[in-house]
Amino acid sequence: MGKIILLAGGSGLIGTRLAEMLRLQQYTVRLLTRNPKGPDEFKWDPLTGVIDEAALENVDTVVNLAGAGIADKRWTQARKREIIESRVQAARVLSSAFDRIGVLPKAYIAASAIGIYGNSGERMMSETSVAADHSFMVDCCQQWEAATDEVGKKGIRTVTLRIGVVLALEGGALAAIIKPLRLGLGAYFGNGQAWWSWIHRDDVCRMFLWAIEQPTVEGVFNAVAPNPIRGAQLVRETAKAMGKRALFLPAPSLVLRLILGEMSAVILNSNHITASKSTKAGFQFLYPNILKALVSIF
Repeated sequence: MGKIILLAGGSGLIGTRLAEMLRLQQYTVRLLTRNPKGPDEFKWDPLTGVIDEAALENVDTVVNLAGAGIADKRWTQARKREIIESRVQAARVLSSAFDRIGVLPKAYIAASAIGIYGNSGERMMSETSVAADHSFMVDCCQQWEAATDEVGKKGIRTVTLRIGVVLALEGGALAAIIKPLRLGLGAYFGNGQAWWSWIHRDDVCRMFLWAIEQPTVEGVFNAVAPNPIRGAQLVRETAKAMGKRALFLPAPSLVLRLILGEMSAVILNSNHITASKSTKAGFQFLYPNILKALVSIF
């Protein structure tokens, strides 16, 4: 039996693939879930503070991906509260459970997002850059990371991965780009010049694995590929990888803001994020370039 990894938020786009990859590497994966079904699944509910503490027995590393979907529903005040609380409470429930059982894992690896940088335009942002604005996503990510920092104060090796736009067939941004392309329409957002700092789903999962396995890796890292791309170019490269001819047209910013409200920031913001800290620390991307990433996906 390999080392035991406890995975919170294991049912999402990243979590399902990460669990698969961990098992391939002979790790034992335990899942924290609201509806446990299998032998390695344990009940928890971050918002009510419920956790089956048996999940923590002999755990080597805790990986926390938990949180309500950022773009699943319109951002009402209640939904915005839920997005933040689901993340902050997940860290607090785990932290309290460590205290109660009196045993700390060797490492705590947590997700965050490049939303922490705000709408940074053409500026290249690194892990030490100050946010470009005070928008909801900036506030959400700052509270999310502060909860992770609290866990780190217990003396656990803590890693925060600020995840970019995850590319996968199964969901996320790519699913939204593919739908109109199947009908021969390449719809890009706004003027198409916003920077998209993307990452192949397998690379973001490999980065979690790297953070688990490398005891010298600690602190905050951008989980983005080394070559960001502009929005319109991403749509063109996707069409190319699909072998689709398409008419390329903008989805105007004004229309997107009317339809999506404040949530339109998720697709209209420009984020030019550097991956140099992780590459200097020894992480090697399988998919550093967009066309290679997309070809592998299709």
